[in-house]
Amino acid sequence: MFLESQIEHPMQKGSIEVICGSMFSGKTEELLRRLKRAKYAKLKVKIFKPKIDTRYDKNKVVSHDDNFIDSTTVACSNDILSLAGNAEVIAIDEAQFFDKDLHLVCVKLAIKGMRVIVAGLDMDFLGNPFGPIPNLLAIAEHVTKVHAICVDCGAIANHSFRKSEDEQLVKLGEQEEYKPLCRKCFNSQ
Repeated sequence: MFLESQIEHPMQKGSIEVICGSMFSGKTEELLRRLKRAKYAKLKVKIFKPKIDTRYDKNKVVSHDDNFIDSTTVACSNDILSLAGNAEVIAIDEAQFFDKDLHLVCVKLAIKGMRVIVAGLDMDFLGNPFGPIPNLLAIAEHVTKVHAICVDCGAIANHSFRKSEDEQLVKLGEQEEYKPLCRKCFNSQ
């Protein structure tokens, strides 16, 4: 039976949402949009990001177009459990940089009745599934894949191409280090 309240509030308590895609696809922007709506609804919101992500600000989640929100940096995913408190909405940005237990943490939060919104890269610079994101995609009630525009041909981009020869898996960078490419352009590099 479909309840009228589900029409008004499609995102339920006790759920996991994943926003994924390539670099420059608007993942963080979508996360911030959802958090803004949660704050309008007067929900208690807590935002977390990995300690490793210091690109724009070490204490804020910042999108590429300079929108931001204050956040708490954590060293590992289990830290989120002790810091979640009485939040109704938990947001986690740059999830690909967290440890393999992130999906277990998200499940525990959702079981407590929290709405968990996670944003992160679904593929690394080699085009392989990245970090804890595949496990999160498997257990999420809601998945949103966002896309960038291929800077080489203008098609829909879903790959983050690393411009340098560096083969280190985790390498923070922006437009000087990465560019979004479609499948065809990514495989022709």
